[in-house]
Amino acid sequence: MTSPRLQQFIPLLAVFGAVTSLGIGTSWAKQLFPLLGAQGVSALRVGFSALLLLLLWRPWRWKLSRADALSIAKYGAALGAMNLMFYMSLRTLPFGLAVAIEFSGPLAVAIFYSRRAVDFVWVALAVLGLGMLLPLGINSSTLDPVGVLYALAAAVLWAMYIVFGKRIGHLHAGHSVSLGLTVAALVVVPVGVVHAGAALLSPQVLLIGVGVAAISSAIPISLEMMALKRLPKEAFGIMISMEPAVAAVLAIGLLDEHLSNGQWLAIGCIVAASMGSALTARRQVAQAPESVAT
Repeated sequence: MTSPRLQQFIPLLAVFGAVTSLGIGTSWAKQLFPLLGAQGVSALRVGFSALLLLLLWRPWRWKLSRADALSIAKYGAALGAMNLMFYMSLRTLPFGLAVAIEFSGPLAVAIFYSRRAVDFVWVALAVLGLGMLLPLGINSSTLDPVGVLYALAAAVLWAMYIVFGKRIGHLHAGHSVSLGLTVAALVVVPVGVVHAGAALLSPQVLLIGVGVAAISSAIPISLEMMALKRLPKEAFGIMISMEPAVAAVLAIGLLDEHLSNGQWLAIGCIVAASMGSALTARRQVAQAPESVAT
């Protein structure tokens, strides 16, 4: 029988496992860029993720109103476009830095809905971190400006994904996420097919696509749902805030992407801002599961 002390750590380990699994899956996917391009890889990841979750949750078992269907369409479209923009940013940006920039989206939503005086501290930290990363002036950053714009677009779309997700929060998570990913696939897969063409039909590529989808979507979503049932939303938000740092660490080992001390400090500022925002957020503000997005 599991001890009470160990049971307290299980949801925390589940969130850490979700963040790690997502990072491993994305790192693996990035290695396919030379073969399929970011568009093709995004199509594989989102397409197979939708298929796996449709088979897992069978959303056709639940009734869906016209209003909820429209909300899911917006939610899924934002999710698909966000994934595509994020993968496009990974062509020229280190994985950890792309995640850190993208995190400004959900952080902005959390601060907007909270509106406490202490949030100015988190805003200042986030702005400081982003200011250290973004190419705002001559020689101010070595990051590719186009890649940064893609990451910022992903941040905006992540914010929209959360806002639209709130509108379907009354639905079962498996219902909304599986249908949302199906809509996302309808957005992303045609773009990937046009770009990568017949290369997507290679048996080896398809097999890798299933693996990437399972590691970067099916497993993290399952672990997050387990954790959300056992953790307060504030604690869940704090744990999810580790994602940029975990991504940067995984990228060192899996992608050989090394960051400068200044870039690590920037990531630290953004992680601290996200953790602080989650820690001081009002309990009544509901948030959609966030790391499904990346």
